[in-house]
Amino acid sequence: MLLKGWTKEITRAECRPEAQTVHCIARLEQNIGEVIPYLNAVLGGYTYVKEPPSVTFRSQGKLISVHADHIAINALQDAEEAEKILQWLQREINDAWDKKSETTPSFQAAPRPQVIEILRLLPKTNCKQCGQPTCMVFAAMAAEGGKGAEYCPALSPEAREHLTAYLSRFHFAI
Repeated sequence: MLLKGWTKEITRAECRPEAQTVHCIARLEQNIGEVIPYLNAVLGGYTYVKEPPSVTFRSQGKLISVHADHIAINALQDAEEAEKILQWLQREINDAWDKKSETTPSFQAAPRPQVIEILRLLPKTNCKQCGQPTCMVFAAMAAEGGKGAEYCPALSPEAREHLTAYLSRFHFAI
């Protein structure tokens, strides 16, 4: 087991005291720098930095950055959600470490969803049923991991299936 524990700090953005979300910094008890390329290979990072090693993922509207000595997570509902994500990451990190001999490390970011491809799958009616002013805004949010096909009521079942399949190639579930 590579990652055994952390100390968690939950904060609210000082520049936006009205914000409804919190952020988490987890200071790791162990240095996990060596596993980051393997974790990137397994989870397909949104961005990857070789030195110092870090990988960032986007999922469900959150940015999750894994560094050698800490993990940063933004846009959380509360400390409970932070703990859930940290425990999931601990399992993924330790699993990637245990299986490193079977995995080719990746030193590049994964492909990103394209807004225009998402827009092509939407009804393009700008109906606002999803809560966004236009289908383009919805597509941009979906590309960032903040919205999924289930948030567009105007999609036909077939279009919903196509959009879900497209987005699932880029985002992971926690």
